Amino acid sequence: METAAVLPVAGIRLGSVAAGIRYKDRKDLVLIELAPGSTCAAVFTTNAFCAAPVIVAREHLAAGEPRYLLINSGNANAGTGQNGLRAARETCKSLAAAAGCAMSQVLPFSTGVIGVDLPTNVFAMAAPSALAALDGQGWQDAARAIMTTDTVPKLCSRQIEIDGKPVTVTGMSKGSGMIRPDMATMLAYVATDAAVPRPLLQKALEKAVAPSFNSITVDGDTSTNDACVLMATGASGVTITDEQFDLFAEAVTDVCMELARAIVRDGEGATKLVEVRVTSAASVDEARQVAYTIAHSPLVKTALFASDPNWGRILAAVGRAGLADLDLDAIRIWLDDVCIVSDGGRDPGYTEEAGQAVMNRSGFVIHVDLARGEAETTVLTCDLSFDYVKINAEYRT
Repeated sequence: METAAVLPVAGIRLGSVAAGIRYKDRKDLVLIELAPGSTCAAVFTTNAFCAAPVIVAREHLAAGEPRYLLINSGNANAGTGQNGLRAARETCKSLAAAAGCAMSQVLPFSTGVIGVDLPTNVFAMAAPSALAALDGQGWQDAARAIMTTDTVPKLCSRQIEIDGKPVTVTGMSKGSGMIRPDMATMLAYVATDAAVPRPLLQKALEKAVAPSFNSITVDGDTSTNDACVLMATGASGVTITDEQFDLFAEAVTDVCMELARAIVRDGEGATKLVEVRVTSAASVDEARQVAYTIAHSPLVKTALFASDPNWGRILAAVGRAGLADLDLDAIRIWLDDVCIVSDGGRDPGYTEEAGQAVMNRSGFVIHVDLARGEAETTVLTCDLSFDYVKINAEYRT
């Protein structure tokens, strides 16, 4: 979703360089500089085997506000034990020495192959070049440098007016496979030129992540390295208070939603972007349970790839989602506006031609009405293609 309308954020500079971490002849190291006085909020993976940089980033963020984010692609520095922690801290130390800041003011992030030791010497050598490359217009290069199996950079900007002044929100993300974030190999960085106290910034981020990055799935695998960071520089002269919070949070959510959709659209080997919407559930949790059962089903996902209106696979997924006391006769299921299931079976008005017409589209909605409450949710997913298998079979070769 590369776009020409990526707006710079005053107080944020980005530099991208080729450090030779894994890839040859491409940029693979990104440095993001935050102006003094900026605030920062973050959410991280809930995977128990979280990567070393996640542990160190949490520690450093708890110690105070960062001045730099250091991001590498090609090596996840996950599953690397104490060596990985030492490496993550060493990369921060190298950058801090070159930048003249405290080591705790550097947050490290990594994405790439799991279980491979991170070479720290290349960070020390690349740090001066990364600092020299810092530029307020560096978003495009940075979005490309953090890519792994992604096929396109993912960027988005929004501008709103608060108290008569423009406020910018710009973000970038990476992710294509191992995508089922649960933050409570996806990385996202969003920045604004508003001044936002950290508690409100964290609140805005968590509100934005819930319907966006925490409601997508490509393959059901939660990465060891998931992280989403929201930075606020205050350079616009606008301070976000409780009164302006909703408008600001809406802009952040809008950016995160667009970036999340871009990740699923760029899912490894994906040819379709599908919205699984579950309504009339007894709770949001049970709605998500049904939605994810459908979205993770290999049989459903391969039918999506084949453009095969095999509605029985969707019906079966709803039935095995683990909900007690389902009223099967009350459940209704649609493909876009085509009702495929009602009264416990195939809808009387359904035709194979109508179902096929929907399945031939590159994007559509699977809508399940459980008829047992007022809660609802939406999950974004994609199909499972031959290319997904090929990409992941050859990932380390």
